[in-house]
Amino acid sequence: MAKNPLEEFVDRHERLFVLTGAGCSTNSGIPDYRDSHGNWKRTQPVNYQAFMTEERTRQRYWARSVIGWRRFGRARPNDAHHALARLEADGRCEMLLTQNVDRLHQSAGHRQVIDLHGRLDLVRCMGCGRKTPRDEFQDALGRANAEWLTLDAADAPDGDADLEHADFASFVVPPCESCGGILKPDVVFFGENVPRDIVATAQEHLQQADALLVVGSSLMVYSGFRFVQMAALRQIPIAAVNLGRTRADDLLALKVEERCEAALAFLL
Repeated sequence: MAKNPLEEFVDRHERLFVLTGAGCSTNSGIPDYRDSHGNWKRTQPVNYQAFMTEERTRQRYWARSVIGWRRFGRARPNDAHHALARLEADGRCEMLLTQNVDRLHQSAGHRQVIDLHGRLDLVRCMGCGRKTPRDEFQDALGRANAEWLTLDAADAPDGDADLEHADFASFVVPPCESCGGILKPDVVFFGENVPRDIVATAQEHLQQADALLVVGSSLMVYSGFRFVQMAALRQIPIAAVNLGRTRADDLLALKVEERCEAALAFLL
């Protein structure tokens, strides 16, 4: 049987740098942010400065999160994650850089993963730096806000929930047990910079790669798009699997407009 163009692309390159986005996890029940044109489907996510300076923003974030985490925390890898883990097991993946914060690549057995935007299963104190498992903080939120646990709402991206028209003023957000500081999920919010060491490590691996494969990302966020720009400057081939427009369409050697798990099925 003749190979499809994506299979041929993967076969031609021994050291693929893989960049994944929200489209990789939608089949695991985690909604994405953007439509096929790259536009926001909903209100933009919480802003870093607002979260750090406004108690009401923190109350709104954690009230919605206490509902959304119940399903997000139980999400499991889908065939796209397993296919990319197989690519690594076959020795063909130089590094996987993910914009997702769900840790599903690791759950699928992928070992060399850089979490560009952090991980939602940890909570970090912005004062002392102490990190706590999100499940533990979920328990603390539940003890302080028992009545909120009876609510339900539709899932939104990254453990959020569409809890509209609620009065968040009564929601209690516990402080850090060590220093009393502000607790924030250990992820990069909009308006917050990706740590320099994370970017530098990813750049080093991209320098060793002979091609870039984008899976499930519109690349509208610059923190991910910059790596496509770097690959283009190095003049290595770039392929993308994504439903709809990407910011890098004019830089691609190959584009496959399919669901990620379908496009990567040949790896399983």
